[in-house]
Amino acid sequence: MRVVIAGSSGLIGSALVSELRENDHEVIRLVRRAPAAPDERRWDPPAGVLAEDALDGADAVVSLGGAGIGDKRWTEERKLQLRESRLVPTTVLAQAVARHRIPVFVSGSAVGYYGDTGDREIDETAETGAGFLAELCRDWEAATQPAEHVGARVVRVRTGLVLSAHGGVLGRLRPLFSFLLGGRLGSGNQYMPWISLDDEVGAIRFALEHSQVSGPVNLTGPAPVTNSEFTAALADSLHRPAPWVVPEFALKLVLGAETAQEMALFGQRALPGVLRSQGYVFQHPSVVAALAAAVPEGEPAA
Repeated sequence: MRVVIAGSSGLIGSALVSELRENDHEVIRLVRRAPAAPDERRWDPPAGVLAEDALDGADAVVSLGGAGIGDKRWTEERKLQLRESRLVPTTVLAQAVARHRIPVFVSGSAVGYYGDTGDREIDETAETGAGFLAELCRDWEAATQPAEHVGARVVRVRTGLVLSAHGGVLGRLRPLFSFLLGGRLGSGNQYMPWISLDDEVGAIRFALEHSQVSGPVNLTGPAPVTNSEFTAALADSLHRPAPWVVPEFALKLVLGAETAQEMALFGQRALPGVLRSQGYVFQHPSVVAALAAAVPEGEPAA
């Protein structure tokens, strides 16, 4: 396939480029600067500009990226940035997919779509939840509709916490554990729907290659764990203790009440129903296996 990718320089995007090329697909990368390589095409989402030849011969378009959800406190200005950095590029690409009649459009989303689900197991048939992230994900997914309206196969990948040696949630947590500051958040009972980076990109490739996959798809490991269980598994993989508890009030003081509630205290016991029903085989079916891949044996904690 010839696959055009937006967001190819991020953690997931760069790994996806490698995954696709290693499996004999051609990749075209959309960049927001002057192209510097034969596989690059220029685009400017805020201006609604996409190079005329960007989608020439494309079999699929993948839309990833967006400002970091947990990078800053959610002020009203920051929330607007989070929305615009997702909705604007997705809309531009969905409209381009519709104009050029590209058959497949894979667009990012997140398990935040479900809000806080407690200890209830959910799959892609679950209804949307409440909160800023749920609303953001609803609107993010709705931005794909121009492509869907012309008959493109649209896949909305609802990603969980991606476990990687190169950044993501582990990039934030590992320094804390290395300085013996690791611990559970609040009660620790909230579920953390994790996925290894290998399975994240493997599942996106699976969605591109399998025509029966469409609609919302949870990109989460098959065995979600609570924050307490995740903390214990990470501490064990790093050979560090994790004796501390970060109380709810402290999280809200540092992060802001809304950010702390939705980013640290909400949880989703989200299962990959579509991937399992379509026969995807996970490389890392447990959080222990995913952490072992992200933190190789003998590697220092920091």
